[in-house]
Amino acid sequence: MLYDVSNETMPREELEALQLKRLKAMVEKVYYNVPFYQGRFNEMNVRPEQIRSLEDLKYLPFTEKQDLRNNYPFGLFAVPRDNVVRVHASSGTTGKATVVGYTQRDVNTWAELMARSLMCAGASRRDIVHNAYGYGLFTGGLGMHYGVERLGATILPISGGGTRRQVMLMRDFGSTILCSTPSYALFLYESVLAAGMSISDLKLHTGIFGAEPWSEKMRSEIESKLQIKALDIYGLSEIMGPGVGMECCDAQDGLHIWEDHFLIEIIDPETGEQLPLGETGELVITTITKEAQPLIRYRTRDITRIEAIPCRCGRTHRRISRIQGRSDDMLIIRGVNVFPQQIETILLETQGVAPHYQLILTRQGSLDMLEVKVEVDEKLFSDEIRHLQRIEAKIQKNIKEFLGVTAKVTLSEPQSIERSEGKAKRIIDLRNS
Repeated sequence: MLYDVSNETMPREELEALQLKRLKAMVEKVYYNVPFYQGRFNEMNVRPEQIRSLEDLKYLPFTEKQDLRNNYPFGLFAVPRDNVVRVHASSGTTGKATVVGYTQRDVNTWAELMARSLMCAGASRRDIVHNAYGYGLFTGGLGMHYGVERLGATILPISGGGTRRQVMLMRDFGSTILCSTPSYALFLYESVLAAGMSISDLKLHTGIFGAEPWSEKMRSEIESKLQIKALDIYGLSEIMGPGVGMECCDAQDGLHIWEDHFLIEIIDPETGEQLPLGETGELVITTITKEAQPLIRYRTRDITRIEAIPCRCGRTHRRISRIQGRSDDMLIIRGVNVFPQQIETILLETQGVAPHYQLILTRQGSLDMLEVKVEVDEKLFSDEIRHLQRIEAKIQKNIKEFLGVTAKVTLSEPQSIERSEGKAKRIIDLRNS
């Protein structure tokens, strides 16, 4: 099923002509309205009128997450702040949020692309969508929400948490589509069984999963246990939110990127050079219809490749393969982005804690677990147990409040964490071991 037949099946030649038209307009807009971009263009001796073809994209500067932080909060807006009707944000390594603004037209476009993505997944007006993505400043919950309403289906805005209640509501309301992180889907399955229910008590037929990496093995497990078709969705707050790309229910083989709104390219993450079609590297996205905060050549740090072979679903928009990993050190824990530097900042604000720590990632059942192991100085280590427990609880509380993730905190004796002559080994990821 297609939501927007004319745009989703647009011939490649026509699509690329539309992309170029929109790229030229966007480049001119940011040059004259965003001082950051005007400065970067001038540094590279590039002018808007020099962009004459899609191949000229490679001459434009990259945008990185740090650029958004450096221009916090509204420095990258290309419209007056009064024209911005919504602001979303995610946390950054320095404690400053990465801010993203939307005009009313941006919000409408987002809803349209999410509706397009939902129908790509097989959704229809008859569906009841159980939305377990988080609401608030993160883009996941509201992005999915408005897409479901635009499609005309029924939305259950349950958000995260309260798993036993979620299971009950899925049964009682007859939810047919589940939207969540893949790990939470497996946790919901365990909760169904713990409640004395059977999967046959639910009416689910499809799951739309994203916000964290997952494998084909996990897809098979989800489909087997929940008896649904499990589909991958792609998005990131800096570009728009969920709905940048969607796996179709016809092929389940790569995610269609909506190329009438986003230009995609693959680069070598080390050199920044463009790679040929089909090669694996870092995904770079340029927005060509965003009004409030257009981004040029945004480095996602996601590792993938572009599939050139047309999809059997009939859509002409190219697909990317499942995200294979990241080119930076960002961790994704239950759908929340966490950087080691963020945790380090919290640790070092705690008196008596040494700058030696490890982040240990494990999987308990279907859920990611984070343990923060950190050394304390001699004086604190020799203190009474109750005081150490209070320090652990304080750090755990700060991590939860500032980063939105729950972590087990373990205080270790001095010199107990292995030292390295090179880079310190901060992350121990045991989730796939």
